Amino acid sequence: MTAHVFSVRGKRVTVVGAARSGIAAAHLLVGRGATVTLTDTREEIADADGLRSAGVRLELGRHDATTFSASDLIVLSPGVPATMAEVAAARAAGVPVIGEMELAARWLRGRIVAITGTKGKSTTTTLTGRMLAAGGHKVLVGGNIGNALSAQVEDSTDQTIHVVEASSFQLETIERFRPWIAVLLNFSPDHLDRHADEHEYAAAKSRIFVNQTADDWAVLNADDVSVARMAADAVSRRLLFSMTDSLASGVLVQGDSIVRRTAEGDTPLVPLASVRLLGRHLIADVLAASAVASLAGVDAAAMTEAVEQFTGLEHALEPVAEFGGVMFVNDSKATNIEAARRAIESFDSVVVILGGRFKGGDFADLRQSLVDRRASVVAIGESQDLVVNALAGAVPIHRASDLGAAVRTAFASAAPGAAVVLAPACASFDMFSDYAERGRVFKQEVRRLEEEWKNAREQ
Repeated sequence: MTAHVFSVRGKRVTVVGAARSGIAAAHLLVGRGATVTLTDTREEIADADGLRSAGVRLELGRHDATTFSASDLIVLSPGVPATMAEVAAARAAGVPVIGEMELAARWLRGRIVAITGTKGKSTTTTLTGRMLAAGGHKVLVGGNIGNALSAQVEDSTDQTIHVVEASSFQLETIERFRPWIAVLLNFSPDHLDRHADEHEYAAAKSRIFVNQTADDWAVLNADDVSVARMAADAVSRRLLFSMTDSLASGVLVQGDSIVRRTAEGDTPLVPLASVRLLGRHLIADVLAASAVASLAGVDAAAMTEAVEQFTGLEHALEPVAEFGGVMFVNDSKATNIEAARRAIESFDSVVVILGGRFKGGDFADLRQSLVDRRASVVAIGESQDLVVNALAGAVPIHRASDLGAAVRTAFASAAPGAAVVLAPACASFDMFSDYAERGRVFKQEVRRLEEEWKNAREQ
């Protein structure tokens, strides 16, 4: 897709960070003739033997500044800040520094659909991939979800559409990365434990448009005022989407259907009755996916088929169980305040489990949504005091020492017909390895409680 010739043959390349993306980048680079060092502060990493046998040198338990400065290229995993001292020193000495997504994109042969936003990226990316595949396209889905982009390079063809979930961490280190279709779903403050402030976070997201041309497309949420501002400098064509029937042209909800509106009229795309996702806000993700599929020439029947077969992602408003008149829902991916608010507003009566490692924002922004639903809160993790201080006096608040206790406390607090929702508004790293482990533990605790409840009923 790029006119630039890019080669690493004979070059010394240091990959920083040995998680999924860094491991994939190391394998890709060594396969392309580079001399590769993979460095991580952890003593043990996944696939260490496979990497060594492929010819990758591992530097574990430390970062050696001389390795960085002696490199011809440094490739950063998304979890590694570009401001890290060794990286900054090497860059100041003239060593090029790029991210793993940028590296992979230089060798991709097909077109790129890149999807970013604060909330809904994974759902939209997955559903977009399914719609395009249902429409007959050769599709590879990855990036910040599933396979790292580096793991897709060898399977890339001129006919491939790469549907890429792109995080702010990945976008801040791009140089040439150019999506044919760039999707910006929404924006709210997040990752302020990594970005200096909200403006820096927004600037990273906005980079999704920076290399687009007038031949490309920007798919934008017309319902979010921040989105238009962030896309103001994009030179690509625009296709707007909206949850309301308010656009002169775009993809929108009209009556009981998602339609594409043009000057010629409305073309039905997907009946709302086909959407099998909890939470009205997730319809916005279906709108965005439908907009991309429409641009790619997918017909309405294929879009609808993909939507009907899609029941959502694990850890994203995932129904877990229902007993004692209470529904349990796992939204462990709700790692920021706005995501938690949307989860809360998906239910008429709710007990929400909040807390973890704080990433920024203000829990007080949840007060009105909680009050409107006569909700109660169970606070967990490092941020318990922040939760209590922000919400005290608004709704009943309980504390729990772990997720098992939180599930039981929430069940005891829930009125018949209510939902108990894990929507932490925080990262998981105070108690778990990632949001997925937190979600799995929540589901285990719910099922354990369900067994206890059934046994008690039978006695």
